[in-house]
Amino acid sequence: MYQRFLKTSRWLTLAVGVSASLLGFTGAQAAELKWAAQNDILTLDPHSQNHATTNNIVGHAYEALVRYDKNYKVEPSLATSWSNVNPTTVRFNLRKNVKFHDGSNFTADDVVFSFDRIRQPQGTMGIYVAGVKEMKKVDDHTVDVILDKPNPTMFNNFTTFYIMSRAWAVKNKSEKVQDYKAKEITFASNNTNGTGPYVIKEWQPDQKLVMTHNKAWWDKLQGNVTDVIYTPIKSDPTRIAALLAGNVDAVTDLPTQDVARLRSSPNLSVLDGPEVRTIFFALDMGSDELKYGPKGKNPFKDVRVRKAMSMAIDRTAIQRSIMRGLSVPASILVAPGVNGHTADLDRVAPADADGARKLLADAGYPNGFEFTLDCPNNRYVNDEEICQAVVNMWARIGIKTKLNAVNFGPFIAKVQNFDTSAYLLGWGAATYDAQYSLQSLVMTRTQGADGNFNYSRVSNAKLDALVESMKTETDKNKRDAMIKDGLAIARDEVLVIPLHHQMRPWSMKKNVTMTHNSNDAPKMMYVTVK
Repeated sequence: MYQRFLKTSRWLTLAVGVSASLLGFTGAQAAELKWAAQNDILTLDPHSQNHATTNNIVGHAYEALVRYDKNYKVEPSLATSWSNVNPTTVRFNLRKNVKFHDGSNFTADDVVFSFDRIRQPQGTMGIYVAGVKEMKKVDDHTVDVILDKPNPTMFNNFTTFYIMSRAWAVKNKSEKVQDYKAKEITFASNNTNGTGPYVIKEWQPDQKLVMTHNKAWWDKLQGNVTDVIYTPIKSDPTRIAALLAGNVDAVTDLPTQDVARLRSSPNLSVLDGPEVRTIFFALDMGSDELKYGPKGKNPFKDVRVRKAMSMAIDRTAIQRSIMRGLSVPASILVAPGVNGHTADLDRVAPADADGARKLLADAGYPNGFEFTLDCPNNRYVNDEEICQAVVNMWARIGIKTKLNAVNFGPFIAKVQNFDTSAYLLGWGAATYDAQYSLQSLVMTRTQGADGNFNYSRVSNAKLDALVESMKTETDKNKRDAMIKDGLAIARDEVLVIPLHHQMRPWSMKKNVTMTHNSNDAPKMMYVTVK
């Protein structure tokens, strides 16, 4: 099946109709696109929050040294070429005559500044420069990247290492990354100044974001969309009603129950595709006593309890009744399409409530226990409905779960403040490599990239050693074996409880052509409106 799917606001109408040749592209006339999805970005600071929607939209304004092409191959962006000076030093030749949106020149100073900035611990983006010891300016258009050891995923990581203007940040007192979990607001969290194809002109949180084409961009648009209005519409019925009424041109997170109806609409197209995102539960395994759970010892420290909770979940029923076929039941942390995924690792056993109750009794919980589950209600496909279904499944084995479902912004701040005992999260493999998921989610948390999204405080020495080795192993067969072992440990020790890999169909008006991608990151530079 997987291969088959390879608050509203008044619209601000921007002036269009400028000559296409003057806008840096050829073909169809300049156009506006009204795009809607269920959740908003969290910030405009490119180094603050490792959140897919934020990274994608902010990535229209900011650029990296390299980028993915339509086929997910790394290609030059702000760097034009690179070469190995030695096994642990890569020299990047930077693109000349590139301007930030404020008209200032892009130079090596901005790269070095951005490297130092993205590693600040209050942000969650350090994973994208993991393994880099130093970035050193050679001259205005040359940078040496000095590694701890050879790094097989460096280029994939660098696709989301966005470059910020040093002078602009200093001028606007934004040298430090916004501390999102502390509810800090900075100039950089509300404004952008990148080198990318679009200028973000306006952002009204939870209402709309407006982008317009950067006419001074060094590259050319591959579509004709020069103006974009992005509207987060949390309500599924409202979002789909806006699409059917023609008030928006495209919706990129369809409610599963509406997909068949949209397919049959004469005015709409549905673009099918998988997403390299896995939905899972994380349980607080570090606290001696749960903050929102039973008094006394933490039941989640016992692998028998974790196994029982996983065994109680009927993933096939969720796929059938809640996801309407638009998911793949999962037993590991990464989806098909991610390096390291194998079908034999990802086999899902049928739900077994009797076996789960026995495991709970063996662990000393014959009558179960009670805890609170935190869940977003506007981030992933049917997120709150999934949480409610699993709450009911856990109830069948005696585990009483209080569901706390809230918008993603307050939800993720709560998680990052360790103010949770269990939570649902979705994780997309931005680098298309399993190390990214293992290192971020289940490696022991440190001050750096290791465990940077491990807010359940998982710690497994054997897994840590494997991830440490795969970071620098350049022999693909050896490295893939390490990844397989690491994924197996995470599965067998139930370090998280995977539910499914998401599908992500998009729908748009018939006159709109979009390029689907499996990281659910629509790129406006590829969109054409006829």
